[in-house]
Amino acid sequence: MKTFKYILGIILACSTLLGIAGTIDPLTDDSKYIEYGKKFKYVYKLCGVSKTNEMFCGSCVAIGPRWALTAAHVIDDVKICGISEEANKQTILALETFSHEDYNKDFGYGDIGLVYLSKDLDLDFYPELYSKEDEVGKLCCISGYGLTGTFLTGQIKSDQYRRAGSNIIDKVDRHLLICSPSPSIRSGRTQLEFLIASGDSGGGLFIDGKLAGINSCVMHNTGQQRSTYNNEAGHTRVSKYVKWIKKTMSSKEITLELPKNN
Repeated sequence: MKTFKYILGIILACSTLLGIAGTIDPLTDDSKYIEYGKKFKYVYKLCGVSKTNEMFCGSCVAIGPRWALTAAHVIDDVKICGISEEANKQTILALETFSHEDYNKDFGYGDIGLVYLSKDLDLDFYPELYSKEDEVGKLCCISGYGLTGTFLTGQIKSDQYRRAGSNIIDKVDRHLLICSPSPSIRSGRTQLEFLIASGDSGGGLFIDGKLAGINSCVMHNTGQQRSTYNNEAGHTRVSKYVKWIKKTMSSKEITLELPKNN
């Protein structure tokens, strides 16, 4: 297991238009990742315009009819944003965004945020929040909308697909769940080995169907950050922020129910 002496790579909000999701095992057919991605209907694109009028795109995870979790750096300095997914061209605008008070853009701490939508999502299922602190060694599923390629080529292209894959959580660094690509079954490679890439920020890491992490960053100790074999991915640990998430959602809903002054 690698020690956590990695340089924080790019924080993964994609500053260009839509991407696809994650780098993959070069020995596994890409169509399997695309097919698996169809199961994650609650993972959406999140795109918008910043206060400096720059376009951005990332990902988010719906956790309620009007709520989605994302990375704080995706919605940092946002002017307007909305969510969509490839099967539905309609964009649902956000009414308000909330970043955690501990968010530090220089170091990636507290990289979690909430998006409050202008209308309800029509989903049959919203993932529960993972609240246990036993994530290390667990098999996880990861999904988002980011650049793609293989662990050999790194992130090299984009299209309109949502992909999903799997990994094992290597360790926890306070606020981050850490995953890395494994080259062989002996070293821990999963059936659909997967690593996040640029544009996957705000997407989700799931344990037993529950949302356990929010895609945040890619780290490296040598060479260039491209989501290859020598990189690690960091996912903001949802169990650390469950109280804040529930409190923020509850406060907003209570405010909406209060009668307006005449």
